[in-house]
Amino acid sequence: MESQPNSQPSIQQSSHISPNYSFIFKFEQSFEYREKREWMQEHWTEAFYWVAVYMLIVFGGQAYMSNRPPFKLRRVLTLWNILLASFSIVGTLRTLPEMLHVFHNFGFYHTVCNPSYVEVTRVSGFWTWMFAISKVPELGDTIFIVLRKQNLIFLHWYHHISVLIFSWYSYGQHISPARWYICMNYLVHSMMYSYYAARALGFKVPKGLAMIITGSQIIQMVIGCFVTYYGYTKAQQGVFCQISEGTAKLGLIMYGSYFVLFAHFFVNTYGTKSNQKEPSSSTSCNKTAIQQKDKVKSQ
Repeated sequence: MESQPNSQPSIQQSSHISPNYSFIFKFEQSFEYREKREWMQEHWTEAFYWVAVYMLIVFGGQAYMSNRPPFKLRRVLTLWNILLASFSIVGTLRTLPEMLHVFHNFGFYHTVCNPSYVEVTRVSGFWTWMFAISKVPELGDTIFIVLRKQNLIFLHWYHHISVLIFSWYSYGQHISPARWYICMNYLVHSMMYSYYAARALGFKVPKGLAMIITGSQIIQMVIGCFVTYYGYTKAQQGVFCQISEGTAKLGLIMYGSYFVLFAHFFVNTYGTKSNQKEPSSSTSCNKTAIQQKDKVKSQ
């Protein structure tokens, strides 16, 4: 039976909270979460400036490109996918072991309700910070869609801006369910960008893999809703769980809307036999059904 104290659990002081990483980089070892948290608490609203610039570039760019031929950008897009795949894989390898370690040694409750992933373990703490910051350069995904004159769906740009705002806002609070959000996002992005990179490099990829990736995104949203609600109910019961009522409600709205949009996308893309047929390969980097919908990504 897991302990569920009314104050912050002793896991914070446990010498066994961190997994045994085979190697720790100096920049990870020197990471100080307090400084980053204070910065984000003071500057998280700057995310709205990034969103404003993003929307201006995206929709202004579409107007600019309306009477112009699309750019191919294959080499640049290939490099972009490789870089994001590499970043996501490293992020997964540096955060997922921490969550699995805590789950094995302290139980599910602690993985959802204790923020030791960022306040105790410096490796996962550093990559949590990188996760939040990376939501700005990831906006570049949409630039490729605009310049290549691909179909820009609502889910794509809504997902980008909402993830950026929520990630910056919640980092300032060090909400504990974010341990799950971050690990899932890194893991799904590892698969997704590796898929894009493989396609761009000319490798033959199984046709069903795109559907599996989209399915994993839907599962991610379900888990996101569950851990957020779990944390919220624990906090309401007077059990320690580092998430406020307001943040929990925002998280549920965000993940709930993602679930509806991704499920709708999945049904529209793979719901009929005609949609399940993968287009023939060509020099374009994104030619499968999931790619035709232009890089819809998860948090």
